[in-house]
Amino acid sequence: MHSILIVDDNIHLIALMGKMLEPMARVIFATNGQAALREMKKSRPDLVLLDQEMPGMSGDDVAAAMRDDPDLVDIPVIFVTGHNDVDAEVRALTAGAVDFIAKPVHEAILLARVKTQLRIKGLSDELRRSATQDGLTGIPNRAAFDSRLAIEWARASRNGAPLSLLLLDVDHFKQYNDHYGHPAGDRCLQAIARTLDGVSRRTNDMAARVGGEEFAVLLPDTSLAGARVAAERLREEILALEMPHARSTTLPLVTVSIGAAQWLSGGNGGGSRAADLIEWADKGLYAAKAAGRNQVVEYAVPTASTGTRVMGAALAMTEPH
Repeated sequence: MHSILIVDDNIHLIALMGKMLEPMARVIFATNGQAALREMKKSRPDLVLLDQEMPGMSGDDVAAAMRDDPDLVDIPVIFVTGHNDVDAEVRALTAGAVDFIAKPVHEAILLARVKTQLRIKGLSDELRRSATQDGLTGIPNRAAFDSRLAIEWARASRNGAPLSLLLLDVDHFKQYNDHYGHPAGDRCLQAIARTLDGVSRRTNDMAARVGGEEFAVLLPDTSLAGARVAAERLREEILALEMPHARSTTLPLVTVSIGAAQWLSGGNGGGSRAADLIEWADKGLYAAKAAGRNQVVEYAVPTASTGTRVMGAALAMTEPH
């Protein structure tokens, strides 16, 4: 069943609209903007009916906050307002609303517009999934990762918050495929994807498959120290899967190498771009492979301290594949 969030400071109107919508959706509500945003984070409704004029945080403010949040930006909003004129409707649509309902609310109009938006939302979700989901592993693909990286880079630039990235590569994966066959290789990648998805527990974290056997984990609001902890936990959990790898020259089990890097507004140079964060993490990944694989290497950004720090098991040196 669909879920609809009604946001209004008038509890009587909430009760009235809730009764109208009960047959078609699970109805939740909030009486102010801050509570609405918290509820969206918790329950992620399919549609928001938003009072445009509320004390404190207005409907326009709530819609703006949703546009800035990658987890809320795709939730459609129908503004509900006491104004019934062209200027009010234009203001609602400019603020990001997909539709506009004037008070007093008429049941037939409410139901018709809500049904239309829920149908559009369902179609959009399906298209988005097919365009941004990796077909093999079910986690986000490279296109979804690039889009989220751009959003989080812009947000970190505004807020001055750290943004960390892990790049992970399955060690000796070609030899694994050659020995066990491609169906087994697919199952291996699926198991690793599930492990990554489990490590990315926070709402804004993102695990994605960005290449054949390469994965990325984007960690907003995370320092390099925090990224190191996440990377090492990930390395250990994949090792704990105990997937045999008879052709590996590192261990007789599937292992991964991980590069970690952090970007901090003002701390890595003003000319840095989102692509630089990928390059830094990739350099850490290359160093992890060169140092023997099955380990985490943190790449030190040139404007910070130089060199790299190696974590994990120190193994025999091998050339990166």
